[in-house]
Amino acid sequence: METMAGMRRSCGCGKVTENDCGKELTLAGWVNTRRDHGGLIFIDLRDRSGIVQLVLSPQYGEEAFHKAEGVRSEYVLAVKGKVRERSADTVNPKMKTGKVEVVVSELRVLNKAKTPPFYVEDGIDVDENVRLKYRYIDLRRPEMQNHLIMRHKIVHEMRTFLDENDFLEIETPMLTKSTPEGARDYLVPSRVNPGKFYALPQSPQLFKQLLMVSGLERYFQVARCFRDEDLRADRQPEFTQLDMELSFEDQDFILDLMEHMMQRVFKKVLNRDIEIPFKRIKWDDAMNLYGSDKPDLRFDMHFYNISDLLRDTGFKVFRSVLDNGGVVKAINVKGDAAIPRRELDGLVDYVGHYGAKGLAWIGFNEDGSLKCQITKFLGEDKIREIGKACEAEKGDLVLIIADKPKVVAQALGELRLEMARRMNLIDPNEFCFRWVTDFPMFEYSEEEHRYVAEHHPFTAPRDEDVQHLLTDPSKVYAKAYDMVLNGVEAGGGSLRIYQEDLQEKVFKAIGISQEEAEQKFGFLLDAFKYGAPPHAGIALGLDRLVMLMLHLDSIRDVIAFPKTQSAIDPLTQAPSTVADKQLKELHIKVDIKKEKDLFEKA
Repeated sequence: METMAGMRRSCGCGKVTENDCGKELTLAGWVNTRRDHGGLIFIDLRDRSGIVQLVLSPQYGEEAFHKAEGVRSEYVLAVKGKVRERSADTVNPKMKTGKVEVVVSELRVLNKAKTPPFYVEDGIDVDENVRLKYRYIDLRRPEMQNHLIMRHKIVHEMRTFLDENDFLEIETPMLTKSTPEGARDYLVPSRVNPGKFYALPQSPQLFKQLLMVSGLERYFQVARCFRDEDLRADRQPEFTQLDMELSFEDQDFILDLMEHMMQRVFKKVLNRDIEIPFKRIKWDDAMNLYGSDKPDLRFDMHFYNISDLLRDTGFKVFRSVLDNGGVVKAINVKGDAAIPRRELDGLVDYVGHYGAKGLAWIGFNEDGSLKCQITKFLGEDKIREIGKACEAEKGDLVLIIADKPKVVAQALGELRLEMARRMNLIDPNEFCFRWVTDFPMFEYSEEEHRYVAEHHPFTAPRDEDVQHLLTDPSKVYAKAYDMVLNGVEAGGGSLRIYQEDLQEKVFKAIGISQEEAEQKFGFLLDAFKYGAPPHAGIALGLDRLVMLMLHLDSIRDVIAFPKTQSAIDPLTQAPSTVADKQLKELHIKVDIKKEKDLFEKA
């Protein structure tokens, strides 16, 4: 193979312009395509900046031409040649460099390549496991490179904004103490401390609070975090968040700061104007109106609570639900009264996947008649009363679910989204931000038979709710806030507890004894004794935010080397077994039944 000795790239392939005509340039990259026309060979040469067409002929360089005869896709080349304008009939308007070409006088084959397992082009239909196994080839595709370039630009703008607002970028430890209060920790055995383990951080939460106690006042970090949890399209075992903490500021200041940062990022990276301030909605209202603490408000469709309207009905289905503490709620799908019966039956199955035992519907036909399977149980007057309560007009479809509040929230919430998709109510190019505030402080865990922190146990309760901490934790709301974008949680944070006595009360409310608190969080509680300032913070899911900004469906498309939904890396085949010698050094013995290789399941 040849080298680039004595050659220095003039520019990227995609940066050759008409202004370069007549100049001799040195270019390097990968062969995207090669076309042999007998005495003339065309090569599209690709690098990160784009593609340019090369022209080779014996009259321009005989040696270069003969080398080009043996070139194949994905060979790595370096070339020298003069730039010229293409003739009018050969201009390619689809290429950024489509008005020029490079007439090659010298060609060096820097490396050969096997035929790749899939085409290096956008829009390929290839199994994701294959793409991840050959990720280094997948990342050559222009769309994948663009995703990572956009990610870089987003992070750059965030860093610049925070620097301009007096934040310090400070790294916190990757090997830390296990304090499992949420997802499972990834544990790392210590060789020099036999039988003891580090944990990889689920977030820098405790350390960033300690930085506030340290008097550094404004901190941020592009932080790697690790959680051993079940995965979905927007989850990974290791992920990145933009983590922030600041002292002596209130909630309004933080939300305003984040709004201005997002406004800057969207303008600089996407050239999109984001309207601020973002509207705010309290958690109770979000759940009551949309069944979700991260409602997608790109379209206008909300719940109607018709429980009181049906409390005295003789219809047993509704009556039994209400008598047992359930609710009856509905949505109004504007203009969908003509929906076919088979689709309605399909919707019954759809909500069944989310726990709903049934679905009632009322179609208010254009001719004034009703299409309803429960008229015989309620009577036409009551049906029309329901329609009035749901603001239904001629042509509208009202869909009703009666069940436990949690089931109704999830099933009707998912149905709301599904009907919006079917009715094309969601503008895929819109960015709709909301703040969801005033979250419940605690959630009761049936599995653990105790209250657990909804966010984390360092979130401050609302001042007016502190009195209920030890008597009725279900009445306590937190000074917490989530940034929601297009129905996805993009980040969240809270005002923190900074007084030792209040922190101890919160631990007690969730069943953590003083001894256990001291064992897990003693270093933080000790720090509070030395003058902790009021402080607050927020963390934005960077992978998720980039995914949303680029209108993608999975964070795996914005991470260079992601894991599968089984937490496996097909490229490196991690996780894997290790040598017995390594285990002995760590004083670890593996005692599990033999199972099929994890990669067979991936």
